[in-house]
Parts: sequence; structure tokens; C-alpha cells
Amino acid sequence: MKPELIREELKEIRYYFSHKEMFEKASSVIGANIVSTKIKKYNDAIRFAPPRLYEIYVSLYINNNTFESLADKSGFSYDYIQKLNRKLVKFFQENIKVEEV
Repeated sequence: MKPELIREELKEIRYYFSHKEMFEKASSVIGANIVSTKIKKYNDAIRFAPPRLYEIYVSLYINNNTFESLADKSGFSYDYIQKLNRKLVKFFQENIKVEEV
């Protein structure tokens, strides 16, 4: 899986969680959006990540923090948060299996 695709899917996951209430209400009428399968795929993988990467995933993509706000809250530098995010993408690249069509 290419890093660009992982980053794009993580953006979709972040968007979902920032608008979770709307997605949940709409899913009862329309059905679940395809992003829900992506969320399951990433959540299944992150359970096996080192704790620091798990925390970064939850903080950035589930709780919708920016690098800046997370750096302020955690006391880490912006650059360190970026470094951890790059490690997170690499972790997903190595641990998410691409479904064959």
C-alpha cells in the first residue's frame, strides 16, 4: 500500500470522526458510508501498534487534533509529532494487507 493512499484514507477517517454524528444519523436512512470499512481496516491494524503510535492515531485521526494542537497538549514538538505520524504511516504500510480485486 502506497504512503499517499494511506494518508488519503487517514484524511477520510479524520473527516468521518469530525462529522460522526451526521454520518451515524444518515447511516440509519442511507446505510453506512464506505469509510466505515476503512475505519475497521485501520482500527484492526492499530491494535498491534506500539503505544506511542496508537496514541498518535487516536489523537490525530479519531479525536481530530492537528499536529499543532497535539504538540501543545502533549508537550512534544511539532517536528516530533510529524516524525511519529510518518512512523504511523510506515506502520500501516507494513501491516495493512491490500485486498485483491
